Amino acid sequence: MSSLPIRRTELVALIAMMFATIAFSIDSMLPALPEIAEALTPDNVNAAQLILTVFVLGMGVGTFFTGPLSDAYGRKPMVLGGAALYCVAAAIAAQAQTLEVLLAARLVQGLGAAGPRVVALAIIRDLVSGREMARIMSFVMIVFTLVPALAPSLGALIIAFAGWRGVFGAFVLFSVISALWMWVRLPETHPPEMRRPFRPGAIAAAAREMASYPMVRLSIVVQALTFGMMFSMLSTVQPVYDVTFGRGDEFPFWFGAVAICAGSASFLNAVIVVRVGMRRIVTAILAVQLAMSGTMVALSLAPLPETLYFAAFVAWQGTVFFMAGLCIGNLNALAMEPLGHIAGLAASLIGAIATVAAVLLAIPVGLMFDGTPLPLAAAMSVEAAIALILMLQMRHMSHTVPASA
Repeated sequence: MSSLPIRRTELVALIAMMFATIAFSIDSMLPALPEIAEALTPDNVNAAQLILTVFVLGMGVGTFFTGPLSDAYGRKPMVLGGAALYCVAAAIAAQAQTLEVLLAARLVQGLGAAGPRVVALAIIRDLVSGREMARIMSFVMIVFTLVPALAPSLGALIIAFAGWRGVFGAFVLFSVISALWMWVRLPETHPPEMRRPFRPGAIAAAAREMASYPMVRLSIVVQALTFGMMFSMLSTVQPVYDVTFGRGDEFPFWFGAVAICAGSASFLNAVIVVRVGMRRIVTAILAVQLAMSGTMVALSLAPLPETLYFAAFVAWQGTVFFMAGLCIGNLNALAMEPLGHIAGLAASLIGAIATVAAVLLAIPVGLMFDGTPLPLAAAMSVEAAIALILMLQMRHMSHTVPASA
């Protein structure tokens, strides 16, 4: 690790804070959904969930461009430019008087968040690769886990003093701190001699190259399904606590406790990934998720005491977050391994495709909420089954480009 431009501990913390911008932008909004629904869309309360998924959609679309631009102009300008766009959109969202304006601002805010999200991955790939990249990502995810754990409680606290609009001011402060930290402390990791001009043709060529690797293709699809399961849970979890179980006031504390417990997944991955391997870890946790989601379907159809039903849902929620901690970093590392020469562009395309596809999966699942977890559990059972089948197909694959490519 002597080649790192700053100490590994600081690098992990900085990258984690860039990623945390995303989690904070989503999870701190969860306690605000009932108030936003009451203020802006009282006739269709489920529509308030779009505040979460539209942000993620904007982030997914933005990642098509931020990676190629960072390959052409460097990593730091993309992070700083994205942060500026994010802050402007947050200020507009804070003043929105209709749901449509708020959703438009959240879409643009997501576009801005794409900068830190994609470029952070490219920075890591600039410095390390393979299982060491997965190891660094695991440590990043350990720190990153604290944000989902604390964000709902912090959001609820801000709402108590400043209303739901005050949360957007916190977004601006958080983004400014992380952008200034990177600007001051991290040297540019993509020097001019390594840069590639921004050309639409280059994006198409990179997409063709990525598609020529079967392992990369499958990794992206499985990542989309994994993100889809996580986004579906995030968009539905607060209504489940509030409507199904009548525990809306307790939601931030349960959510935080589950997130902290699930954070052990990243620590576990950091310990075992070099010895066990990325593919085996992802395959195993997807098999567990398939069993857990199927069990939740059965429990949702059975007459259970409410306390037992609630305990089962909380446990299942924990497995979803645990799955994300074990899968996301490993799937990124699997997909990025043969693509170091186009790291920024590859990270951009991988993130964009996986995120946009995941949002398209999550939006209808959230809108199907019927007062029970059943639609969510059924959808996730199907997604976990497909992801597991695809991972099993990887057993005899390598990163070698097929002869026909």
